[in-house]
Amino acid sequence: MAWFWLVVAGVLEIAWASALPATQGFSKFWPSVFVLVVGTLSVIVLGWAVKSLPVGTAYAVWTGIGTLGTVIIGMLWLNEPRDAARLFFIAMIVAGCVGLKLVTKDVA
Repeated sequence: MAWFWLVVAGVLEIAWASALPATQGFSKFWPSVFVLVVGTLSVIVLGWAVKSLPVGTAYAVWTGIGTLGTVIIGMLWLNEPRDAARLFFIAMIVAGCVGLKLVTKDVA
């Protein structure tokens, strides 16, 4: 279950990070509320995952999922660059997350 919660936390991370531009520097009320609530939920769910996973692994995978998803959303919907170097480094993030999953055993 810990890996499931970690993925959920990562998806929540993608949601708040992707919504961040809509806050316009936290000057827009509802987008700001969304970012703060979803960001808080992401950390809470991450906390559930670290009950059974090493915190270093969980944190690295959580940020990796968030980074990967946010970069993809940026490229697809926010016209961010899609050059070969970015795609290569995104692949490295994925490889690192998969590698950590393969070598990590639950601690609880």
